[in-house]
Amino acid sequence: MSPDNDEHIKEVAGQVLAEVTDCVSRVSAESLAQAAATVEAAPRIFVAGSGRSGLCIRALGTRLMHLGKIVYVVGETTTPSITSKDLLILGSGSGQSAVLLKIAEQAQQQGATLLLFTAEAISPLSILSDQLVIIPAPSLKPTQSLKPTPSLRSTPSQKPAEVERILSSIQPLGSLFEQSLLIVGDSLVMILMDQIGVGVGKMRKHHANLE
Repeated sequence: MSPDNDEHIKEVAGQVLAEVTDCVSRVSAESLAQAAATVEAAPRIFVAGSGRSGLCIRALGTRLMHLGKIVYVVGETTTPSITSKDLLILGSGSGQSAVLLKIAEQAQQQGATLLLFTAEAISPLSILSDQLVIIPAPSLKPTQSLKPTPSLRSTPSQKPAEVERILSSIQPLGSLFEQSLLIVGDSLVMILMDQIGVGVGKMRKHHANLE
């Protein structure tokens, strides 16, 4: 590898890290604290997401399981029915995924609590959700002009009064949102470790051993 290529790789990696740092630093600490309280109180947690965002949400679900929470991935054959006592965690940059919207509507009909990690404060999914964690990265389908419809519930008291401007990114598609979602999810887990009083040793006991 030539010195020029080496420097280019370092430059690109530095830009990506700078974007993630900037994006994560703009996530509301209050929204994360509220999310932590909701997760801690939930007897069972269901997680769902599409594409790369779905992988990040599943990663969050894995760590919540390591904390001792009961966690299910929506769509798996062993996932049971959701109830009014349960929490559904969704990850969607645009908040417009038709599949996730259907899942959210079904969970809402059962009275479950909905927590959404998204880049869009106003979208079909955000309007349906009880709590939002806004990650101000570019989304694939901006929806700032979207108007709520009568068929969607709105809980203004639980929506952020002021949404941070959406950042620009040198990265393609939803990369910045997905990277930031993973970091924000891991940060949420660390907050919960302190709140619940669970250390790494106890989490290790919940780690898969059939691998």
